[in-house]
Amino acid sequence: MIRESIPDKLLKSAFYVIIALFSLYCLLPFVAVVASSFASEAEILRHGYTFFPKEFSLQAYKLIFRDNTIYRAYGVTTFVTFIGTGLSMVFTSALAYAISVKSVKYRNGIAFYVYFTMLFHGGLVASYLLISKYLGMKDSIWVLIVPSMISAWNMFLLRNFFATIDESLAESAKMDGANDAYILFRIILPVSLPALATIGLFYALSYWNNWFNAPLYINDPHKFPLQYLIQRIMNNLDYVNQVSADVTIPDFIPPAITVRLATTIVTIGPVIFLYPFLQKYFVKGLMVGAVKG
Repeated sequence: MIRESIPDKLLKSAFYVIIALFSLYCLLPFVAVVASSFASEAEILRHGYTFFPKEFSLQAYKLIFRDNTIYRAYGVTTFVTFIGTGLSMVFTSALAYAISVKSVKYRNGIAFYVYFTMLFHGGLVASYLLISKYLGMKDSIWVLIVPSMISAWNMFLLRNFFATIDESLAESAKMDGANDAYILFRIILPVSLPALATIGLFYALSYWNNWFNAPLYINDPHKFPLQYLIQRIMNNLDYVNQVSADVTIPDFIPPAITVRLATTIVTIGPVIFLYPFLQKYFVKGLMVGAVKG
């Protein structure tokens, strides 16, 4: 066992202290947002953000959770995130594996076709006509999943990771009679957990934060995702602020700032709990998939 010298121990301790201080520095803004979201609007306007609110208030959260609308939006977003992430991982893995196998005849052409979509896009009008008229997904919850099912960037990142896996694993399985589907799901994917965790996190965040498709294709309020519902709440508050600026209402201060802080907590909560479980895979999968290949 190699014993560390005193200078090495002091240097390591200094690194730990610096990292701890930097982590605390990054954590303080989030703590301020959480604490200020429980303060009254009047206190925020008078004293700004605070770590210890003097006038405790739940007005912002009462406004957000005033009925079952927010819970329904949470359910829609949760469904879209879980189902969308699962489907995206299956189809992205299948496509990435297909163009990573050298025996596939047209793999370079397929890779170029996917890469071409990263450079050129048909535009919003063409996408709207395709999805609403020809695919018939307007006002369907699947419109929040299918158009975003495969990301070209994520596919190439996963393809690069598959390229680092020793080809002898697949070749030995083929000699035993295994087909490509068996090799992908029973051999390639189990040894690709870092890359899968990384891509899965990318997809989950994308589905969770997606709101742009909802105002384009969704008319049913029962199918509004969380992010779009929050945006509608914020737009309504902006309108109330404009009206209150022209009409004086005694003892009424619209909770615009505290609602913004509360919506931040409501929307990023699940992401905070998800990321720590995937962090150890995230760095490794991102580095290997991006550097090699």
